[in-house]
Amino acid sequence: MAKTNFQYEKRQKELEKKKKAEEKARRKLEAKNNPKPADGSEGDEPEADESDADPAAEDDAPAQPQ
Repeated sequence: MAKTNFQYEKRQKELEKKKKAEEKARRKLEAKNNPKPADGSEGDEPEADESDADPAAEDDAPAQPQ
């Protein structure tokens, strides 16, 4: 029966920890360089105002008889 190579397993765990730490540091640096707004909304997409709505869409409604 073959012996388990504990040094190999330990090295793989160390490499995995190092990779996770680097990924976490990268995400932390990205968050620092690109802070999100405090209100919790994403800053990438502009919000549409009601004044920007298509005025023709309001005319599509049937007229109310008076």
